[in-house]
Amino acid sequence: MSLHKATVDWALNGGDFLGKKYSRVHRMTFAGGVSVPGSASPSVVPLPWSSHEAVDPEAAFVASLSACHMLWFLDHACQRGFAVESYVDAAEGILGRHPGEKKLVMTKVTLRPAVAFTGRQPTAEELDALHHAAHEDCFIANSVKTEVVIEAA
Repeated sequence: MSLHKATVDWALNGGDFLGKKYSRVHRMTFAGGVSVPGSASPSVVPLPWSSHEAVDPEAAFVASLSACHMLWFLDHACQRGFAVESYVDAAEGILGRHPGEKKLVMTKVTLRPAVAFTGRQPTAEELDALHHAAHEDCFIANSVKTEVVIEAA
């Protein structure tokens, strides 16, 4: 077991809090000191109270699933003797209402990894098996009820 920490820091810095006219921009700091700006998504909280230039929680969720899948994929490819040269995933997530629920949830995340190999190339079946194994092992995918679809290129 391991512990993972993040610090989320926000302050009012002006605005009308009770009138819901305040900035949702904040800072997310991770272990090792990496810090990125965060904000509510402008699709959820209108501008100027949100920011296009910051990471919203929904995008971070999609990126987390994508990165976890990629890291497991790389591990499985290495174990099976496939040398990966590059991996690019244009992942996307859908925020909507889950059937039978009134709350908004991330209903679906689609991963679209495009992988380039050097040397021996996996067959279509081997590539599917690598993605299946990566999905089965992904800590994040195993932690959520969102449908995660993999459309490998």
